[in-house]
Amino acid sequence: MNVLIVGGTGFVGTHLTRCLLQKGHRVQVLSRQGTGLVSGARYIRGNAATGEGLAPAMKDAEAVIYLVAIIRERGDQTFQQAIVEGTRNTLEAARAAGVRRYLHMSALGAARGTGSRYFEAKAEAEERVRDSGLDWTIFRPSLIFGEGDDFFGGVLRGLVQGGSQNGLWYPPLPVIPLIGDGHFPFRPVWVGDVSEAFAQALEKPQTIGQTYELVGPQEYTFRELVLRVRDALGSRKPLLPIPIFLMDLALPLLSRIPGFPLTLDQYRMLKVGNTAEPTAMRQVFDLEWRSLEMELPIILKKSAHLAAG
Repeated sequence: MNVLIVGGTGFVGTHLTRCLLQKGHRVQVLSRQGTGLVSGARYIRGNAATGEGLAPAMKDAEAVIYLVAIIRERGDQTFQQAIVEGTRNTLEAARAAGVRRYLHMSALGAARGTGSRYFEAKAEAEERVRDSGLDWTIFRPSLIFGEGDDFFGGVLRGLVQGGSQNGLWYPPLPVIPLIGDGHFPFRPVWVGDVSEAFAQALEKPQTIGQTYELVGPQEYTFRELVLRVRDALGSRKPLLPIPIFLMDLALPLLSRIPGFPLTLDQYRMLKVGNTAEPTAMRQVFDLEWRSLEMELPIILKKSAHLAAG
């Protein structure tokens, strides 16, 4: 099958491109740079947020996968542009080209009225997908872990070790700051399982018109995730819980500091957690369901190498 991935040069997109190629699909990737790392894929310059390059990229496509998203707004890259406008432009281009099959990356927790602009944008994009008239499938993953991820290899590593991680600065402290008691639940999912779910959906007509929550085999509190990263790094730093009411007061000001590692939007999402039951996912997709413990040493070793380089 000829598959067009819109926004396929990031963490998930790179893994998914390799997965699709291994299964014999022909893969084109639309990205703003027009270049990528996966041998065998064809990279095309374009910008979903403006619509640039979408029409010619759709020419030979039989299915479209939309992955474009940002977790942090920077300059002119906003949630509205990357998530909502990019989705709208891609759907319109697919309809104009007669491409029926459409797979969409959303996020677990996407909903109206959450107070998170990220979740609001994801919810609006989902609405556009459902109203598109295409043969759509929506995926809502929890935190995605794997080689090259920004959360375990960046955010949590930064909390434990301090220093610069992915362009953000984490102060090197003798303690590890923790939001409240860290009881917020998460059920992270391996990027290989996310990629496999997308790939299998292309072959499963029963997934058309369905939304699937993608989660891993175990639920953790945020505190447990921090401790697992700390232990994997060989650190013995104690945790320092910071009361929620202090975070609520301080973060609106701290988040305005350039390079501060936590935005107000991310803070709101952390406080509600990110978990779901895996029943529907497990009934449809045949996944390895790899554990966080299996991948964490690889993630941290890779992120240390990138930081050193």
